[in-house]
Amino acid sequence: MSEYIKFSCERVAAEITSFDGLAELNAHRRKLLQLGLIGVDSNGIGFGNMSVRDGATDNFCITGSATGGIHELTLADCAKVVACDFERNCVRYEGSALPSSESLTHAAIYESDATAGAVIHCHDSKLWSAVLNEAPTTSKAAEYGTPELAYEIIQLFKRTDVPSRRIIVMAGHEAGILTLGKDLEEAFAVLMSERKGAV
Repeated sequence: MSEYIKFSCERVAAEITSFDGLAELNAHRRKLLQLGLIGVDSNGIGFGNMSVRDGATDNFCITGSATGGIHELTLADCAKVVACDFERNCVRYEGSALPSSESLTHAAIYESDATAGAVIHCHDSKLWSAVLNEAPTTSKAAEYGTPELAYEIIQLFKRTDVPSRRIIVMAGHEAGILTLGKDLEEAFAVLMSERKGAV
């Protein structure tokens, strides 16, 4: 288990049953890597992750933990999250990779917005500083990858313009930004638009 994963994991299948969006995920991930919005920091710790909803379910395929430095992901570098229990701080998944430490965060978005088909979590210090408390922002006390953050996100969908603006700033996770869209193309476009506006 990774020291950065704050939930308990239960693997229910050794391999992902299916994931049609891998090529699209890699295409957008290459752009994010080039921009330095995902990758590996100076301490060798991977950052940033992406997910794609599995059809009409709340299940989703997410990049695996500690895959930030891998240039091109394979199916073995992803996990399919098939259940999240915020109360018990537990994630059930398929695949050989551990799901990203932000799996509960992605689950909260999919649970809150039936139109969300993809989520990008990246690190962008400049954008983060520009939109902190201006765009929908989680509490500084809600740390990354925790049920507290998941509950905060669910509340933001109820009381802010997250459903239309499609961005969340993570106050308790410096430089942490989440964007969502009907697919990865839209989530990426939201991110690029917000970055342009923050110049």
